[in-house]
This record gives sequence, structure tokens and C-alpha cells, in this order.
Amino acid sequence: MSTPRPGPAPPPAAHYPHPHESAHLHVSGEAMYFDDLPELAGTAHAALGLATQAHARIVRLGLDAVRAMPGVIGVLTAADIPGPNDCGPIMHDDPILADGEVHYAGQPVFAVIAASHEAARRAARAAVIDYAPLPAMLDPLEAARRQSLVLPPMQLVRGDPAARLAGAPRRLAGQWQVGGQEHFYLEGQIACAAPREDGCIQLWSSTQHPTEMQHVVAQMLGLAANRVVVETRRMGGGFGGKESQSALFACVAALAAWTFRRPVKLRPDRDDDILITGKRHDFHYDYEVGFDDDGRVLALRIEMVARAGFSADLSGPVATRAVCHVDNAYYLSDVDIRALLARTNTQSNTAFRGFGGPQGALAIEHVLDSIARTLGRDPLDVRRLNFYGGEGRDTTPYGQTVADNVILELVAELEADSDYRARRAEIAAFNAASPVLKKGLALTPVKFGISFNLSHLNQAGALVHVYTDGSVLVNHGGTEMGQGVNTKVCQVVAHELGISLTRVRATATDTSKVANTSATAASTGADLNGQAAADAARRIRLRLAEFAARSWGDGASAAEVRFADDQVHVGGRTLAFAEVLRQAYLARVQLWSEGFYATPGLHWDAKSLSGHPFYYFAYGAAVSEVIVDTLTGEWRLLRADLVHDAGDSINPAIDRGQVEGAFIQGMGWLTMEELCRDADGRLLTHAPSTYKIPAAHDCPADLRVRLYPNRNSEDTILRSKAVGEPPLLLAFSVWFALRDAVAATGDGRSNPPLRAPATPEAILDAIDAVRAQAAAPATTPAT
Repeated sequence: MSTPRPGPAPPPAAHYPHPHESAHLHVSGEAMYFDDLPELAGTAHAALGLATQAHARIVRLGLDAVRAMPGVIGVLTAADIPGPNDCGPIMHDDPILADGEVHYAGQPVFAVIAASHEAARRAARAAVIDYAPLPAMLDPLEAARRQSLVLPPMQLVRGDPAARLAGAPRRLAGQWQVGGQEHFYLEGQIACAAPREDGCIQLWSSTQHPTEMQHVVAQMLGLAANRVVVETRRMGGGFGGKESQSALFACVAALAAWTFRRPVKLRPDRDDDILITGKRHDFHYDYEVGFDDDGRVLALRIEMVARAGFSADLSGPVATRAVCHVDNAYYLSDVDIRALLARTNTQSNTAFRGFGGPQGALAIEHVLDSIARTLGRDPLDVRRLNFYGGEGRDTTPYGQTVADNVILELVAELEADSDYRARRAEIAAFNAASPVLKKGLALTPVKFGISFNLSHLNQAGALVHVYTDGSVLVNHGGTEMGQGVNTKVCQVVAHELGISLTRVRATATDTSKVANTSATAASTGADLNGQAAADAARRIRLRLAEFAARSWGDGASAAEVRFADDQVHVGGRTLAFAEVLRQAYLARVQLWSEGFYATPGLHWDAKSLSGHPFYYFAYGAAVSEVIVDTLTGEWRLLRADLVHDAGDSINPAIDRGQVEGAFIQGMGWLTMEELCRDADGRLLTHAPSTYKIPAAHDCPADLRVRLYPNRNSEDTILRSKAVGEPPLLLAFSVWFALRDAVAATGDGRSNPPLRAPATPEAILDAIDAVRAQAAAPATTPAT
């Protein structure tokens, strides 16, 4: 057998900035999204008829005019659902179609099936629905006062916060709130379904959770799960909005396909999508903090009221993660943290990148910033004073030890690299000389726990097929929404087999290939599915090593066989990987394998809100500098310095992109993405014309992004760390820089009542308040 001629070594499969596996398809327009798929013969189109009342009883559902519209094939209502009328992920309180009563403006009441997309949409507008209005609860604080909640309240207590608050040298109390956020994925919700032989259903769904779509469709139709196959090749964004809330669209498409025995496609337009689906939970905070003269927190009491909407959806896990992230990067010895999930007659809010973590962590950052301004200290100094430290200051309020803490070192590096102190002095001089334009600067840290709240969800499976030509096909339970999970999983498989990344391809996620998958969420996509794929590839490599040792080893053991650079090194020989595969196939060696992974060491007591819910923590920090026009409230982000701990990054290019995208998305949430409703509960910001998201010009001209080198101490996939959600919290620095600039319109020591999102109107209101406070007669400060 000839020895392969040496050539240039391919780039390493892992820890290298390979392009996204579909990048060439994205830029050429060849990437197939669900609306691009060729329609099956006879495909019909569905559209949803939406409620116009926030809360009402349906007196008459007039659909005769709908049925008479051109091209209409039929109309479906709740009465046509053969099984349970439910698509709720946990509490089963979320109807697919409203049945007798509507709970929010925008709730789907019926579905019309027509020959074309346009015909279905036009027909859906022809319905005549008579309502008997019912009292509508629109204010989450009022709902909380009336104990109108979707789930029982949560409370986490450590130490003796009441006594420590009473004895604290200084105290602050206040109320604050942060708004919600529309997901605004580029590709909207969409599902296509087709009946198959023997009473089966094939579903193509833009979803982060194919297994859940399989379950809800099977339940709705009264089928066994093995009769429903769900496929997801890629999504044009998800951000959590397609974790549970893709279920309604999947169910309607499947119901229509089942009823009319033909393929059906449901793609709502953007307005309907936004009106139907839930958002990031807006949070309202009521807090009291006790601290010493240096700014060290002695005790904290905080109550968080979240707008859940009309049903539970994922609000329980979201609130749990918020409670577990109130500490962010800080040791809190005595705390009383409460969370209430208010039932309101609005869209049922759901998962959104960070999953409650940003709302929890933002609260303590607001508290510490207020402490610093009250004391006249730099907020960074107060933050550093409260960081987690060594023994005695290394346990979270929920009882998990922070064993991998790098926040002190990471922040110190960023402080030096960003010239924080010098810029702080320069900004003070600028503001003193500038009556109209004011600058602000802020440095904020991040500590974010990685794992699902529910331990059993931290598992994954994968299939790896190796073909005799040396190519490899991998299928796993994760879903690709642009974040690069397929690329990373392919890198992991190539690394495990010692071959070039170009040899490995990922297929569509498919419930008939890998069963019982968890959602691609909680930043665990690469962690879980990468480990499962590595397990499958490792099994194949070990079989090949044993075969190679028997065939060419000259006494060498399987452990001595080495796979690298598309070659197999055994017994002093170097063989081409493909040649070894061909010989192994002739010898009837199994060249495919399944893999499985379950995250170790996790446990959680939902009643006491204590345990070890996270496998590890990801860290980061950001410095942002802004300039504000105090006459108009307009502002600009001048510079941002971002550092994120991605562990030993599998793909630095993808991880940097995730950091940048998360930062800009978080900035949008906190500064411009405002959800507005009218007095009757109708969402007014339901289109690109009325809902403002960050655009290219909102990205700072000076954006500095660095991955912090910190090989994971836990045995994660290739010692990497998650990078999907944690960097969103880096955007806190933008909001606090704006607050810093607003404070500069007074003496700099006031606590501006700046709302979030900090729209120009909110900034002007805060400036007016600061100036009014400065003009008021001096009073004795409260303790």
C-alpha cells in the first residue's frame, strides 16, 4: 500500500475561526428557509383570524362571509380540533384557537384555508365576530396586587435580611421597571404540514424545539408520537421566540393538513406574527438595600413583578432564572428575593435570549449604580467592592459555589485596556465645558449560569455516519438559527476523527433520527449536542483504531493508533483515512454510531430555590461611552469595549459574531425597543414602521471585541463555554452610560429616574427630573 504524498496541512478543525457552514449559501441566496422550499402539489395556505378585544366572550362567530370568499377551501375553529385544544409547554393553559372566550387582542380565533396565501389572508378579514366585553387586566402591578398570577409566587431568602436592613448604616429604597422586547427574527413564524401514508403527518417547522412540536401535534390529533415527523433545517433567527410559541403555528398547519388531506402552509405576515406571539417579560422592581459607607451591600430585599400575559407559557422557568441572576457578579450575604408572575390580558410572554437572566442581573446593577451615586463614588469602585471573592464570599444566594470566578482579573484587564480612568477624567472635563452635549461612561460585569433550569433537559443525542469515501454526515438534536451550532458540531466531529472540516456535513434536525431532544436554548446548543456528537464520533474512531491495530499494527495497540490530518498513523505506517474506511467496510466494521450526553452534577429544589442548577458560569464585562443631546434626547454610542469569556473557543469567529450581535440586541432592548399598547390592550408597535430595532448606524464606529482566554475548568466540549446569551448582558453598560450622561446635567451625584428603554423621550424626562432636583431647596438626605 502506498504512503500518501504529503501536502499542506489543513487548518485545525477546532479552536479555529472557520466560516459558518452555511455562509456561502447565505451570501449567495441559496440557503433554503421554510418559505423557500418548493411547495408540494396541491399545497393550500392558511391564515389566522385574530381577536380584536383584550378580554371578551364570543357571542357570535360569523364565518359565512369567510367561506364565501374566492379560493377558500374551508375554515377551522376550536370545535374542529379532535384532541385537546392546547399548545402550552408546561401548564397546558394555552389554547390553539380561542374557544368561547378571548384573552388578548391578537389571539387566534379561527383559521381559514385557501388556495393561495393572499386569498387566505383576505378571507380571514371577512369574519364578523360579536363580543361581550369582560374586564381586562392590563397592568401587571395591579394584577399582582389582586393576586392575579399565572403561578404561585417565588421567594428565595438567605440570612436575616430584615435585621441586616434595619441595622445597616445606610439604606436606599426605590421602584423601577424595564420594558419587554419583541423577538423580531428575520424569518417569521412558519409551519408546513403534509399528510403521509398510514395516518402519519410530516411537519416542517421553524422551531427551536422539534420534539415539542412533535408532542403537541400528536396530542392534538390523538396520534402516537411515531406518526409525527418534524424537520428543521435552519431558522432565520429565533432568540427564544420559536422555543414554545412555534407550537400554535405547527398545530394549525397540521390540523389543516389532517382535516383537508392535503399539504398546508401557514406563514403569518409580520403584523400578525407580532400581534399573536409573546415577548421578553417586562419587569417591575421594588427594592430596599442596606449598605455601609464604602458601598458594600449588607442586605437586599427585592420584589420583581413580571408581566406573564394571559397564560403561563415559560414564565415559571424565566422567573426562576431571574431570581438566580439577581446576584450577577456580586456576593449577597442576606437577601429576600421575590418574583410574581402577573396574569394580564396581553400576549403570553415567553423565552427571549437570556431567559430572565438579564432582567434579574439588571436589578442589582441598578441598585449598585444608585449606591455609588448616593456616596459620590465611581460606580466601578462600588461594583468591584461587591464582587464575588474567595472563601466566605463565594456562594450564591441559591447555594452554588462560584468555583471558577475570574471576574476580578477580567474586569482589571478591561479597565486597563479601555483606559477607563483616563477617559472618566476626560469626560468630566468635557461635560464641565459643554452645556448641551453630555457624555457618559460605564463599565458593567457579567456572570451568567449555563444549563437548563430543569435538570432533565440537559441531555442530547446525535448520529454520526462515516462513508467509505471519507465523508461524514452528522445529525444532532440542536437546531440551527444562525448561531453556528451546526458548524461547531461539525468541528467537534472532525476534531474527534482527525479529519478536515470540509469532510463533515450536518443534516436537518429530524425527530425521526434523534428522538426526545431538548430545545436549542439556554445557551446549551453546542455544549450538549457537541458532546453527543463527539461521543458518537469517538465510538467510530475506537472501532477504526482496533481494526487498524489488527490489520497494520505490527503489535501496536489500538491506543497507539493516531488519527490526524486526514490520515491514520499505525505501526509505523501512514494510511489515508478513506483507505482505512474502505478496508474496514470490507471487514464489516460498523461505520456509524449514536452518541449521548447528559450534563453531570446538576440538581435543583424548586420549592426552596436552592441547589446546583448551573454546570459553570460564563463571565464578561463591557465599557461603553455615549454622548447625549440634552435638547432632543438623541444619543450616540461612541465606543464600546467588550470582553467575553468563551472558554477555549471552538470557533473564535462565530463566538465574536455572537458577542457583537448579542450586545447590539441587548442595547436595542434597553434603549429603543419600546412596546406600546392603547388603553384597550391593543399592541400598537406591531410592524417595522412602529417598532424600532437597532440598525447598522447604531453600531459604534469604535467597537472593540475580545475573547477572554479562560479554558473551562469543567469538562465541557473541548473546554469551551457558551456564548449565545451571556453577551447580551454586556449591553447594560450602554444604559448605565446614558444614566451617567443624564446625571451630568446636574451635579453627577443624583440618581436619574431614567426608564428602560431609554428612548429620547425617557432621556428628556430624566433630564427634567435631574434639573428639577438640582433646583429644589436642599433637604436632609434620608437614610
